[in-house]
Amino acid sequence: MAKTVTKSAGKSAVKVKPKAVAKPAAKTASAKPAAGKSAPKTAKAKPAKKPALKLSMLKPSVNNMAVRVFARAAGFDAAETDAWGHTRSPEYIARNPAHLTPMIEDKGLPRGVLWESCAIMQYLANKHGLEKFYPKAPAKRAMVDSAMFYLIGTLYPYVARATYPALGFPHYAGEVGHSDAHPDKKSEAQKAAMAAIAEPLEVFHSFFRDGKPFIGGKHPSIADIRLAATLEFLAVIDYALPKWAKEYMAAIEKKLGKAYAEPAGDVRGYIAYVRSQAKASA
Repeated sequence: MAKTVTKSAGKSAVKVKPKAVAKPAAKTASAKPAAGKSAPKTAKAKPAKKPALKLSMLKPSVNNMAVRVFARAAGFDAAETDAWGHTRSPEYIARNPAHLTPMIEDKGLPRGVLWESCAIMQYLANKHGLEKFYPKAPAKRAMVDSAMFYLIGTLYPYVARATYPALGFPHYAGEVGHSDAHPDKKSEAQKAAMAAIAEPLEVFHSFFRDGKPFIGGKHPSIADIRLAATLEFLAVIDYALPKWAKEYMAAIEKKLGKAYAEPAGDVRGYIAYVRSQAKASA
């Protein structure tokens, strides 16, 4: 019985046919078409549509310049509206009671609008996943946030006090420049602010950059854009920027190209106009 089983098992094993070999795959599209037949047409990929952006802005302002640079560098299809002389209009204040620029309009926002340059850049970077401008990693993002908050809380007030008198911009309430103090006192306050700029400026160099090309690393972050724009105002008072700051600003402009140069040109043009007027009246 054992032999019979063995034999029949052996015979059946011999009779089992090997599995059919899979036929070769059909020729790929790169292969030559058969005679008389044309190759199938491949659909052309449509270029990605740029996100639309409605922006109300003032061209001479470095706060506005920061968002204008960012919008261009990030590839937005920005529709800019010059709000010069209109920020106190009933229509503008109805949407923006703070009457500030820059301001963007977006249906996704709870109130439909958003102002403050840093908040605008943060929002747009978050919404569109623009990590090269605003990293998602908590530690890296914290450094970008810290740099921006330090700028608007410490450096920018000094820059404003030092440059606003020359630019013809009104000082904030409570500032010596806004008061009825003697011109000598106002000049003294302006010089003190100018002298104070060096310390926070060095903090950006030694702490936030820390040997990197930019605060954001190899690519300018939204903090870099905001800092470079702020430093543009210092030209109106002939502030002697340290060598690293000049190289830093030049590197950002080179990296971002026209995205930086075009809005910067408006600020520089205004500064040149202000200086020419000062010379004419001297």
